[in-house]
Amino acid sequence: MDGNGRSTRLWLDLILRKRLGMAVDWSKIDKPAYLNAMQRSPVNDLEIRELLRGALTDKINDREVFMKGIEQSYRYEEPDTY
Repeated sequence: MDGNGRSTRLWLDLILRKRLGMAVDWSKIDKPAYLNAMQRSPVNDLEIRELLRGALTDKINDREVFMKGIEQSYRYEEPDTY
């Protein structure tokens, strides 16, 4: 909960933008599905790769996609105790 996940998601987006001309639209990835896939990824990363693949977009210069991604990134790491 200290920001490493957010940093990693930004880093991943930068790599994808540079190498593939794509980015992840994080607003399309459900929080429970993402967290479950991340938890299982050290054993089997197919689930997280499929989640990411399904959310790829070529709108790499779209400010709205970027800002929604930042917002969603915070939601992934906040507790569900509200």
